[in-house]
Amino acid sequence: MARITASVYTSHVPAIGAALDLGKTQEPYWQPVFKGYEFGKQWLKDNKPDVIFLVFNDHATAFSLDMIPTFAIGTAAEYQPADEGWGPRPVPKVMGHPELASHIAQSVIQQDFDLTIVNKMDVDHGLTVPLSLMCGQPEAWPCPVIPFAVNVVQYPVPSGQRCYNLGKAIAKAVASYDEDINVQIWGTGGMSHQLQGPRAGLINKDFDNTFLDKLINDPESAAGISHIDYVREAGSEGIELVMWLIARGAMADAAGGARPKAVQRFYHVPASNTAVGHLILENT
Repeated sequence: MARITASVYTSHVPAIGAALDLGKTQEPYWQPVFKGYEFGKQWLKDNKPDVIFLVFNDHATAFSLDMIPTFAIGTAAEYQPADEGWGPRPVPKVMGHPELASHIAQSVIQQDFDLTIVNKMDVDHGLTVPLSLMCGQPEAWPCPVIPFAVNVVQYPVPSGQRCYNLGKAIAKAVASYDEDINVQIWGTGGMSHQLQGPRAGLINKDFDNTFLDKLINDPESAAGISHIDYVREAGSEGIELVMWLIARGAMADAAGGARPKAVQRFYHVPASNTAVGHLILENT
């Protein structure tokens, strides 16, 4: 059967993609950010999955205020990089895994989670920046990717507990797939940041590091963080961290298994106007 072997967590700051694409990774400002992903890049080469299930949020490219699915799973065979107003990023197209994606959709919906099925969409920096951080600039991404978009842009947004429980359902769905494949689940977005208003530029290092502590050692507590606490402590865009809880809920201990092993933890401020967090957990 299929199995989830690890979860990867990372911010998806658009300026990081620009720094990569424009060859600025060795500039003094950006060098510490990319140095923090050197371990992860080698780890991914050493632990190459057959499929990545990548949780991200769309930034008004595939979806708009005209149509806002709370949870949307991509079931297409491929996805083109989106034009977010300055042309598509110069990165490979994303190859999907329609068979596993359709199986997960069937299983998760039967577990009473309502998903939107997306057979065609372009993918923006929310998905491509994490791939670039972990894979560099290859001619092709190392494996198929299943995009899973979460609405954290327009209220009402899903609760952390809902996302954590959804992760459990995804893990159950993967385990029921009858092909022997290795799946990684990635949670992206965050950490603390606010892009507008009187608190624009807010970064809360204490909240971010406490969240990382909880994510590793007490994910049930992290799942209980309320929307107002995210907004108050982590800024209006800090709510993106609920997407990390989907990945965390898919780890074995959420279903009574062994606690995962944290093999990498990285935190850096600033990258553009946000904090960057990165974590890798392995099922044991």
